[in-house]
Amino acid sequence: MTREQKDRPQPGSDAAQAGQSAPLRLARAAGLISAATMLSRLLGLVREQLFAALLGASLFADAFNVAFRIPNLLRDLFAEGALAQAFVPTFKEKLKKAGQSSAYDLGNRVAGTLLAIIGTIVLIAAVFAPSVVDAIAGDYRDVAGKFELTVMLTRIMLPFLAVVSLAAVAMGMLNAQDKYTAPALAPACFNVVSITVGMALYLAGTSGRWVAIGWSIGTVVGGLAQLGIQIPSLWKIGFRPRLRTDVLLRNPGVRRVALLMAPAVGGLAAVQINIFVNTMFASSEEGAVSWLNFAFRFLQLPIGVFGVAIATVSTTRYADAAADGDRAAMAEHLGEGLRLVLFLTVPATVGLLLLGEPIVRLIYERGRFSSFDTMATAAALDLFVIGLCAYAGVKVIAPAFYAANMTRIAVYASVGAVAGNLALNITLHPHYGYRILALGTAVAALLNFAVLYVMFGRRISRIAHASLFFYLVRIGLAAALMGVVVWVSYRSIAGWMGTIGLLARLLGALGPVFIGAVAYAGFCYAMGIEELGQFADKISRRLRRRSAGR
Repeated sequence: MTREQKDRPQPGSDAAQAGQSAPLRLARAAGLISAATMLSRLLGLVREQLFAALLGASLFADAFNVAFRIPNLLRDLFAEGALAQAFVPTFKEKLKKAGQSSAYDLGNRVAGTLLAIIGTIVLIAAVFAPSVVDAIAGDYRDVAGKFELTVMLTRIMLPFLAVVSLAAVAMGMLNAQDKYTAPALAPACFNVVSITVGMALYLAGTSGRWVAIGWSIGTVVGGLAQLGIQIPSLWKIGFRPRLRTDVLLRNPGVRRVALLMAPAVGGLAAVQINIFVNTMFASSEEGAVSWLNFAFRFLQLPIGVFGVAIATVSTTRYADAAADGDRAAMAEHLGEGLRLVLFLTVPATVGLLLLGEPIVRLIYERGRFSSFDTMATAAALDLFVIGLCAYAGVKVIAPAFYAANMTRIAVYASVGAVAGNLALNITLHPHYGYRILALGTAVAALLNFAVLYVMFGRRISRIAHASLFFYLVRIGLAAALMGVVVWVSYRSIAGWMGTIGLLARLLGALGPVFIGAVAYAGFCYAMGIEELGQFADKISRRLRRRSAGR
């Protein structure tokens, strides 16, 4: 391929879509990621259904959830969290200024260095696993065998951290080159493996302790699948894995990633401390760790489908604008991203508040998961969902500060939000139990977003506050009207079908969701909300392409 051919816009690339408006290009890219993420989240719900049916909110479920939380916290802290914020802007700049070869050399060096550091952490954590579990869930010692099982499961799943660290580097390199499909599908591969393992355990009639052990092994295998699906895409665009360690940070690119990661780790560490303390509180109540985990899974569906998808595209666009020194473009990208977040998460918030219990009942209430577990999980979900818009908004706005080398602001926002959350939890948990932990998480997200939003306007570029505010009012009105339709339809279906039996649960939960989606689209159309047209145009173009291909 000649240089002229390489520079020519490829079909489906952003450059080839130059005639489209910037918001439409964002919607198109975010739509692609959303579709893949939707698949992953739906598979995740199937995985959780199996888990709930096999273990419910038992001591085995609590043990697994705490054990998985330990490598998962470290993954968020080092691999997918801080690395995602630090690596993509650095890789993107290297790609623009020094070419693909130098950028890939940086990717290899970062991957090798990260693997060496994470591998050391995994070994140390495995040795001191009893102390780590004791610090997080010391109350488990009061139940025979629960503490020991948690330690065993922790040691089994720790290698998962090293595997997803490499997957995170692969994801960063692909996203930085506007290759979003394979990274977006990677979590779906993890869920497919987990579901396969869960079905095998179910068909084998395994229960209790051995389900938890088998599922833990499946978690590590799922991590390998998450890495493996991205390798062909990297290979296709010329990357060849040659891991090189640079623990002493002599390479300027690796050193810059490390310098950007350091404050990012600081900010994420504050969040992880919050989760750490929340788990300590929850472990004092039988089943609370599992109820909170099941409830937050529902929140992860709209966050993943909407917030993460938009944030993934925005991170690359911030990096481009920052590399060009165009702060006004960063503000424009932020406005587009936040409009999409509001368009998608405000109705999701209303829907989950109104339909939380019937949806939890439909998804989880079978096997070892009782009606009491349904009510307890729904109660936590009602409070988690208060912070849904802010949680997704943080994912969109925070990468701007890392792209602009203003990482301290993101850290301070995170630390301040967590401090408020901890104060709330410590004060109110003794009186209101595990539910206050869900409320504290929502409050932390609201505080975090508020600080980042204000500081973006002061330190990076002016935000069109009035435009966003009036847009929020219109979206809020459309969602409120949708809520009325949803509530009336739910009460009507429940009165007609009841809540007993699979068909009644299916219609009672999903019927109002479908009716509400149609009503919301209608209200948005009547109000002239542009994002509806962008999504309609995207679907129309996709249908036309399929028809032309027949």
